[in-house]
Amino acid sequence: MEEFMTSTLQTTFSIAVAAYLLIRMEKRLDELAIAINNLEKGVAKYFGKV
Repeated sequence: MEEFMTSTLQTTFSIAVAAYLLIRMEKRLDELAIAINNLEKGVAKYFGKV
């Protein structure tokens, strides 16, 4: 029974850490997408493709 509890706790902790990191990464990816779009607009404007 103790082995089952330990295994369950380890699995739950791993899932919680993975979910936390994915949520934080999602915010960063959204910011990266905005920065790439701004860069694309800037390059197009610089080269006169707007």
